[in-house]
Amino acid sequence: MTQQGYYQDKICIVTGANSGIGYALSAELLKRGAIVYMAGRSRAKVEDAARTLGAGTGRARPIVVDVSSQPQVQKAIEDTVSQAGRIDLLFNNAGVGGTIPYEKVTLDDWKTIIDTNLWSVIYGVHAAIPIMLKQGSGHIVNTSSVAGIVPLPFQALYATTKFGVTGMTESLRYEFADKGLHFSTICPSNIATPIFNKSIDGTSHGELRIPSDAYPVDKAAEYILDKVAQHRGIILVPPEPEPESYKKYWNENPESEAILLQMARERRAAYEKGGSYF
Repeated sequence: MTQQGYYQDKICIVTGANSGIGYALSAELLKRGAIVYMAGRSRAKVEDAARTLGAGTGRARPIVVDVSSQPQVQKAIEDTVSQAGRIDLLFNNAGVGGTIPYEKVTLDDWKTIIDTNLWSVIYGVHAAIPIMLKQGSGHIVNTSSVAGIVPLPFQALYATTKFGVTGMTESLRYEFADKGLHFSTICPSNIATPIFNKSIDGTSHGELRIPSDAYPVDKAAEYILDKVAQHRGIILVPPEPEPESYKKYWNENPESEAILLQMARERRAAYEKGGSYF
């Protein structure tokens, strides 16, 4: 099967679909022939997104769901299956950023980011696996981060959730390999999305500023779906730098140690000067 054919007429759910990576994935899935249930918390935003991408075809369908609520996630997935007859791909993509000096962190911040970034993925996985096992097929794609394989400074909260996502997804990939189920972990670095001006609670602050090295989100979506179709486990995006550069951390390479320490110093200086890490 070609990468294009992998998605033809497949039933897909994408959370966090009204903006950022979720919106770009939805758009690319539709281009590749999928039927996409676009999930988001804001009815107005997700309905507008589905209307824009669907262009009257009926292949982009909005779902209003707060992914931090287990009953809502369960209902959204079960309702999709009742309507469509199955679920082929689930993209647990919704999430928030969290680059912040730890001394400013509150316990409420911890609860919010874990509920949104980790529990939401657990809820989706927990609801989808029994359905996919009954079908004998399915592919779950969870959005983690580069911070889910390398603990970047000033991202203690974020890294905690993303390491959890990476570990869970990889463990399940092996556990269900002989059951017809596939699992992939998306590990983005800087991607040009609105996440950069949002706080942990999802609130936007000021004018959107995106790092100069951020990778275009539409190209990220194309690359991700190519690799998902190949049943890749961990998908680093953008594809450069090569994965070997991340392996240096795990091998306790002095160069990696120096880079992370320098990043910590630069981020602290940036926060003290302008209130942002870049």
